[in-house]
Amino acid sequence: MRTLIVGAGATGGYYGARLAESGADVTFLVRPARAAKLAADGLNLRSPLGDLHIPRPPTVTADRLAEAGGFDLIVLSCKAYDLDSAISDLAPAVGAGTAILPLLNGLAHLDALDARFGAERVLGGSCAIAATLTPDGTIRHMSELCSITYGERDGSRSARIEAVDTLMRGLKFQPRLSESILLEMWEKWVFLATLAGATTLMRAAVGDIVAAPRGADLMAALHTECTTVATASGYAPRAAVAERARAQLTAAGSTFTASMLRDIENGGRIEADHVIGDLIARGRRLTPETAFPLLTLVYTGLKAYEARRGREAA
Repeated sequence: MRTLIVGAGATGGYYGARLAESGADVTFLVRPARAAKLAADGLNLRSPLGDLHIPRPPTVTADRLAEAGGFDLIVLSCKAYDLDSAISDLAPAVGAGTAILPLLNGLAHLDALDARFGAERVLGGSCAIAATLTPDGTIRHMSELCSITYGERDGSRSARIEAVDTLMRGLKFQPRLSESILLEMWEKWVFLATLAGATTLMRAAVGDIVAAPRGADLMAALHTECTTVATASGYAPRAAVAERARAQLTAAGSTFTASMLRDIENGGRIEADHVIGDLIARGRRLTPETAFPLLTLVYTGLKAYEARRGREAA
């Protein structure tokens, strides 16, 4: 299975490196500067599951992708704000038999990928990993948690998803083939939107929020708003999943924060529209009688941050 990893940053770089470590046929689609860096220094990974150095990993830039031949699987793990450019870059690699496995948060990317390549080529997927790309280009994996979940969006066990599952097995991450991938993507979105919404709004970790007056109530109310949208969309989170999420989101003393808060604290770009804005839009379309006051407040705050960041950068 020829696999194209779009990008060699923290997420795609980690999973791609582990696939390459196993001997899989992996190529990284990267920008020219990253290609030059990888050619000079190799791909370097530091991880509790074992460090890895891959000298001169196979790379290709967008302008040469059409010459690289066909790919069976494309793993897409960019940030949502880079989605349009990533779609344009990877387009030459998409053939009649290509499967695209996106690992983005939310669901808006499915609509964009379906529109460009056809829904039949787009799998469902998600991942959980704590990793970052250091200034020197090293991928630093920060915990033993690194899972990847994938599945056909109709729940079938097709030959291609079985082939993807075979590819992912036995490596230094936790793979799982799901027969309810859309539900699991919605469950993750509900959790993430609540976590990102609360921690960015309060500029604090979960434990700090629940220690404040009415903090736990705020977290629960925000989770309810997010759950309302999922339910109206036909993907009500399962009771056990919702209970586990509530426990994590109201854990006393927890230092858990969303990566979106860390992006804000570092003055970086954020996925405000993809994670929060799209959730509100779906909710208002499906349940126009619902106001979603907390999600709206969160979104206003995130867009104000974006406006300030843009003004100060001008």
